[in-house]
Amino acid sequence: MEAKVLRMLVPMASEGLKATMGVFALTLIVSIPLSIAVAKLRISKNKIISNIIEMYIYIMRGTPLLLQLMFIFFGYYRVPLIGYAFSREQAIFIAFILNYTAYFAEIFRGGINSIDVGQYEASQVLGLSKTHTFMKIILPQVIKNVMPSIGNEVITLVKDTSLIYILGASDILKAAKSVSNAYAAFSPYIYIGFVYLIITAVLTKILGKIENKYNYYR
Repeated sequence: MEAKVLRMLVPMASEGLKATMGVFALTLIVSIPLSIAVAKLRISKNKIISNIIEMYIYIMRGTPLLLQLMFIFFGYYRVPLIGYAFSREQAIFIAFILNYTAYFAEIFRGGINSIDVGQYEASQVLGLSKTHTFMKIILPQVIKNVMPSIGNEVITLVKDTSLIYILGASDILKAAKSVSNAYAAFSPYIYIGFVYLIITAVLTKILGKIENKYNYYR
């Protein structure tokens, strides 16, 4: 019985893993740089911009990712004067990027605010530009300070990718469900659980190495 389950599960899970890691990778690649820019806008002295960003973050953090996925895929085209329907892939990527950009932005905002104002003043005295000061002096320290929080969100992102099967995307959880229904067995979920644990273990190791890289900013 288990041999049949595995013969069916392995190829389906392999295909599903591509979707899972694709969503994970694209979300990280886009949302982390974008969140740094959003964090800067959030602490902007321009109240209009700051308030707009605050509202965006509030909505993204205050509603479930599942609801955001369903709204973008099923409900967005019903919005008056818009009427555009996103494809399944577009809805998934937009929802994940918007959601995680908001979470990462708040983490980076806290990191930026934790830096001593004296460092900005010293940079001005040395004649350094604001861009150079932020990119070369402030940002490395911010990354070092927020790495544990970023790491937690990265691990959460791995698990959140399981939500994409709600829209019919073929991820590894959907593979487990299909095999489970075919053989009336629970074991496919256990096997997929181990896959998530392996992915999490690898990411934890990588994040640990990145964190150690920034330890010289103590």
